Amino acid sequence: MTTSSPFLALLDHRLSALETAMRPTQIRTHSIRKAHENIDKTLKAAEVILAQFDFSRQAEAKILRGPHEDLESYLEAIDQLRSNIRFFSSNKGFKSSDGVLTQANSLLSKAISKLEDEFKQLLKSYSKPVEPERLFDCLPNSLRPSSGSPGNQGDSNGKNPSSNNHHEHHNNNLESAVYTPPTLIPPRVLPLLHDLAQQMFQAGHQQQLLIIYRDTRSSVLEESLHKLGVEKLSKEDVQKMQWEILEAKIGNWIHYMRIAVKLLFAGERKVCDQMFETFDSLGDQCFAEVTRSSVLVLLSFGEAIANSKRSPEKLFVLLDMYEIMRELHSEIETIFVGKACAEIRESASSLTKRLAQTAKKTFGDFEEAVERDATKTAVSDGTVHPLTSYVINYVKFLFDYQSTLKQLFKEFENGDEGGSQLASVTMQIMQALQTNLDGKSKQYRDPALTHLFLMNNIHYMVRSVRRSEAKDLLGDDWVQRHRRIVQQHANQYKRNGWGKILQCLTIQGLSSSGGSSVAGDGGNSSGVSRAIVKDRFKTFNMQFEELHQKQSQWTVPDTELRESLRLAVAEVLLPAYRSFIKRYGPLVENGKNPQKYIRYTAEDLERMLGEFFEGKSVNEPKR
Repeated sequence: MTTSSPFLALLDHRLSALETAMRPTQIRTHSIRKAHENIDKTLKAAEVILAQFDFSRQAEAKILRGPHEDLESYLEAIDQLRSNIRFFSSNKGFKSSDGVLTQANSLLSKAISKLEDEFKQLLKSYSKPVEPERLFDCLPNSLRPSSGSPGNQGDSNGKNPSSNNHHEHHNNNLESAVYTPPTLIPPRVLPLLHDLAQQMFQAGHQQQLLIIYRDTRSSVLEESLHKLGVEKLSKEDVQKMQWEILEAKIGNWIHYMRIAVKLLFAGERKVCDQMFETFDSLGDQCFAEVTRSSVLVLLSFGEAIANSKRSPEKLFVLLDMYEIMRELHSEIETIFVGKACAEIRESASSLTKRLAQTAKKTFGDFEEAVERDATKTAVSDGTVHPLTSYVINYVKFLFDYQSTLKQLFKEFENGDEGGSQLASVTMQIMQALQTNLDGKSKQYRDPALTHLFLMNNIHYMVRSVRRSEAKDLLGDDWVQRHRRIVQQHANQYKRNGWGKILQCLTIQGLSSSGGSSVAGDGGNSSGVSRAIVKDRFKTFNMQFEELHQKQSQWTVPDTELRESLRLAVAEVLLPAYRSFIKRYGPLVENGKNPQKYIRYTAEDLERMLGEFFEGKSVNEPKR
């Protein structure tokens, strides 16, 4: 035990000394290893940085070449440049990072500027006005014009059916008609434009993007409408126009509104939605900016008409305009969606209400105008007065707009479906016409002509109502009541026109206490004065000739009424004449010149009655 102990102690001492001697070497080895690790890290970092420089040089080369040759490669270069900027922004410790960032941002700015130019050029080169013929091809067949000139719809004379007839209002197919908006920008180009727009958007160039898009597309849209025939007309221009010209322009405006909303604006909306997809509300804003001026031109014309001086003939075009605005309402709300388009939606809604208000007031004006009509147009033959035919045609034409009028009245009458209001107004117009006719009938000096005039006019009203939809609205009671009025005037005509001449054929006043008298056969003419009989025949002849001369100038335009009136006169006159001749004719026939007194046979009278009410000539009636 004692011998091994010094050895172990010596060994321990030497190991300790060796350990002490090696410690510096170990420290140096660890430091070297650490240094190698740091060098590796630094080299790797340098490689990444160098790679970024390399990517940056590549991106710069592509960007300097411009986007025109290879747009896809150019867009990739911009993405790479943005990636470089993000890298150096997150490695601010790199000594040259600030300089690199400045250079990269400057290059990116130039790249976006070139991109804007490319977007503008590309958009402009593919934005062309749409020719009218191409627009017409997008319409349903029923709305296509028969010739290719702008604004020429419905017939070869360039007149619009809206201003001439109302067949569209009964065409249920229109509601389900298919409209195919034209392709305004080729589908193959839209993705490129979308990518360019996206780069500008990401660069914060929304305003530049909006301006370029608005200026390019709005001018093209305006040109498309101009080629179609849309004009910029001020309120003053509208007020100065002759009605015939203005009516044609209103008809065209209705056509233009349909094409603009259903085809052009719908097409613009589609382009905006595709180009600015996922761009927040920028698409809505761009669409509003592009369409605003075109919408204003169209709506301002409508406003000018709605605010112009009211007159009866304008009612139908106002209703046409009101109808097209109602027809387009849902599409306007859908196409002009979003906050940016709120003003346009409100303007369209405001025009619709204004047209409804003006149409309703015009309807009221018409009733007053009918009652107060003071035209001195003389109807010397007692026929249907122009006012009557005008009013009846007006009312009949209103029934082509029956559903529209009911809707219009419904808007102003709470809880009323509009039908009862329309019936009430129609009755008031008819009553106003009768009141006016009563006044006009007083211009005639002859009471028989007064009643013939009223008979003709009220019969025309009744017949027209019975043959139109107005019958359902006014009802059978109205028809029956007015038929009785026609009969009353016919009876008054007979009484006033023929009462005096029929007195010539009665027995009263034929006896005479003095002068020659002859006993007739069977004593029937006992005590009758031949002189008085002769005088009666002379008076009858004179009065009948006067009636024939006068009343053959009078007119009963309705064939059935004319024949029934002649028959009614004949049924009273001819039996009385035959009876008188049979009874008293021998008194004259046995004397001198009997033909001087008995000029006509009953058949002659019947033939001459067939010439009454033919309006052979016209003499002005005298008061």
